Amino acid sequence: MHDTPPSVPDFTQWPSFPFEGDLRVKQLDDPVPVEPPRKGEGLRECTACNAPDDAYIWVGERWRVRAMDRPTGLPMVLILESRTHLDLGDLPNLLAAELGVMTVRLERAIRSLDGVARVHVNRWGDGSAHLHMWFLARPYGRLQLRGTFLSLWDSILPPISEAQWRENLALVAAWLAEFGGRPLAEPPRIQWQAPSSLLAQSAAADAAAAAAEAVSVIEAAAEIPEPASDASSDTDTDRDTATDGDTETDRDTDTDRGTDTGTGPTATDPATGTAATTDPITEPTSGPAPGPADAAGTDGRTATAAATGTPPTGNLSTSEDTPTPR
Repeated sequence: MHDTPPSVPDFTQWPSFPFEGDLRVKQLDDPVPVEPPRKGEGLRECTACNAPDDAYIWVGERWRVRAMDRPTGLPMVLILESRTHLDLGDLPNLLAAELGVMTVRLERAIRSLDGVARVHVNRWGDGSAHLHMWFLARPYGRLQLRGTFLSLWDSILPPISEAQWRENLALVAAWLAEFGGRPLAEPPRIQWQAPSSLLAQSAAADAAAAAAEAVSVIEAAAEIPEPASDASSDTDTDRDTATDGDTETDRDTDTDRGTDTGTGPTATDPATGTAATTDPITEPTSGPAPGPADAAGTDGRTATAAATGTPPTGNLSTSEDTPTPR
């Protein structure tokens, strides 16, 4: 005789609970004697250790920050990872102290974005043995998204536009670079088109984004433990391995700005009767858009790094955690 499923908990009546209608609690499976290894444990490869720097939006000497491979429903979802293959409880004192500094710094960077009210910081770690902390931005004014269900709402809400998503990534990367490290995310390129063409392009992009398949934050990082019946396979989709080179391009290699210089039409000077040539006109071409350093301002350290290709060195101490006002 099967046990009677328990009644649904009280949180199903909270305004932040994303679902409604008839609900039923699942029966718990029997506990397994040995849990399957996570990624990076035993003989399983670690996707974070194998990922190159250009898969991230910002990289430093001991930390890296990456994003999803496409826009989601929240203004920003980012992951902070240590370079060293360590889990949270394995961090030495130096990295443990820096984790606090980086957590505060990244929270401030995300909260500086337009339309962000709060930043939720989460750590699950059921899918990967490599330390990774989740940062989820709650949209301002969306009181129904407050609380513990924000990660579920992320896959329910329609994705934000890709242009806004790329701009947000570049702003966060530029903010972090104020304290050191190297920003790799770039803002979207400006499309030099007529206003009517821009309107049609924006509508098409919004329709494509709405049709994209939604994947939850927890599924994205394989945070759900694997079934005990098949410990050698990973049934969750891990966004840890998804790297879009188009979204995280190293700005250090894109410093050239191409221009087309033309000579304007000639005109006759009424005073002298001689032909005069108008000033040259410089028009932007289809070259790369300004990098994060342009969005961050003309701070000397950041500008020097962009010009020389040498990543600036930053002190992770807590004494200077407020970037220079722009």
